[in-house]
Parts: sequence; C-alpha cells; structure tokens
Amino acid sequence: MENKSVVKNGIGFGSVLAITISWSVHQSILWAIIHGCFSWLYVIYYVFTR
Repeated sequence: MENKSVVKNGIGFGSVLAITISWSVHQSILWAIIHGCFSWLYVIYYVFTR
C-alpha cells in the first residue's frame, strides 16, 4: 500500500531530479516539463553526456 500512496501524493524523485537538472541547464519551463516526463531517461542521458 505504500507504493500507491507515493504515486497518489505527487511526482517521483526521478522527475524532480530531471526537472532540476533541466532548469539548471536550459532555464526553460517547457524543457523542464518535457524532461520531467522522461524523468530517469533524461537523468541517465545527462550523466553520460556531461
């Protein structure tokens, strides 16, 4: 039941991390939203390209 409450209560850690990285790099709300949707894929991409 804990997993269901986490999903109901908000976005996950991967999304927050992706949005934070995206904002620091691009400073664009649109890119932050797009990267937040891809979450861990963008975080992994960022790690390998930096």
